[in-house]
Amino acid sequence: MADNTPPAEKTKSIARCVQEISSSSKEPPRRYCYRDGIGVCSDIPVMEIAVIDIDLLESPCPNIQELDKLRSALSSFGCFMAINHGMTSSFLDKVRLVSKQFFALPMEEKQKYAKNDNSREGYGDEVVYAENQVLDWNDRLILGLCTADQQQVGFWPKNPANFMETVLEYTTKLQLITKVVLKAMAMSLNLDNRCFLDKYGDKATLRLRFNLFPPCSRHNQVLGLKPHSDASAITIVLQDKEVEGLQILKDDQWFQVPVVPEALLINIGDQIEIMSNGSFKSPIHRVVINPEKERFSLAVFCLPDPDTDIEPVDGSVNDARPRLYKKVNNYVSTFLQFYYQGKRLIDHLNI
Repeated sequence: MADNTPPAEKTKSIARCVQEISSSSKEPPRRYCYRDGIGVCSDIPVMEIAVIDIDLLESPCPNIQELDKLRSALSSFGCFMAINHGMTSSFLDKVRLVSKQFFALPMEEKQKYAKNDNSREGYGDEVVYAENQVLDWNDRLILGLCTADQQQVGFWPKNPANFMETVLEYTTKLQLITKVVLKAMAMSLNLDNRCFLDKYGDKATLRLRFNLFPPCSRHNQVLGLKPHSDASAITIVLQDKEVEGLQILKDDQWFQVPVVPEALLINIGDQIEIMSNGSFKSPIHRVVINPEKERFSLAVFCLPDPDTDIEPVDGSVNDARPRLYKKVNNYVSTFLQFYYQGKRLIDHLNI
C-alpha cells in the first residue's frame, strides 16, 4: 500500500484527540470550526437509496432487474445499500462492538497504536497540512490489509482480545463481496464482466478506517468529515446502528443517508468513475455531528493495485460518450494532497 504521509517537515502533531476535547465539555478549538458554519438545517431530505440483493448479483446468471437497479443507483447517487451479503446482523454487531471497545480504551492504551511520520496507519486524528486547514471532528484508527500477503500487524490493536480475529473475518467476507460487485457493475454496463476486476488487480489493498465522531456543543460549526469523494474503487461502510450523520451531495442538495442496521453501504470511488468513463458517479459526501450522541462507523476502502494504470476501460468510450479522463497511476498517492485543500483530484484529470 502506498504511503501517503506528507514529508515530516509539513506535519504537526495534535496534542489532544477529539474524544478528549469532547469529554471535557469545552468549546471546540478554532482549528475545528468553520467560520461561517456548515449550513446544516433540520429539514435535509432523507435520500431514497437503492437496496441491492448481493445474492441476485452473483454470476454467471445475475438477475437482470437487479443489474438495472444497480446501474441506476450508481449513475445517480453513486451508492446503494447491500443486503444478503453473507453476514448476519449479530456478526455485524460484533464488528461494531470491537470498534467501540477500542475507542473506549484508556488513552495510554490507544497511544500504543498511534500513527507516526512514517506511516498513515495507526490511531490518531487528522494530519495537518496547512496552518489554515479546518480539521475534522473525528478520531480514527487506520489499518492496512494486503490481499496477497495479509496485514502488517504493528498497528493492529491487541485489545480488545478478539479485535484482529473479528476484523479479519469481516474483511475476508468483504473481499468476496467486492469481486461480486465489480463484476456486476461491469455487466450492468454491458462491458466485459472482468474489466473492472482485472484493473482492480491481484495486488489490490484494503484500507480500514475506524471512525469515532464525538458529540459537539457547536455541532453546526464542525464537520466529522469535510466534503470529499473517495480515492477507492469502491468503499464499503458499516454505519452506526442508531445515529445518522452521513450526507451525500446531489444537484447542489445535501441528502441524509438513512441507517439500515443489517445492510452495508457501498459507494463508488473516483477510480471506478474513471474506469467507467463517468457512467458511474463517485459521490461527494460529508459527516455532520450530533450535539448529544457519539457516532461510530467503519469504512473499508477497496484500492486497486497502485502499479496499474487507471483509465476508461475498453467499451466505455464510443462516439456517443467520448473519453472523459486522462490515464493515472497510483491515484491514492496524490489524492490526499487535494483532499486537505478541499479539492478533488478527479476534477484535474478531466480531458
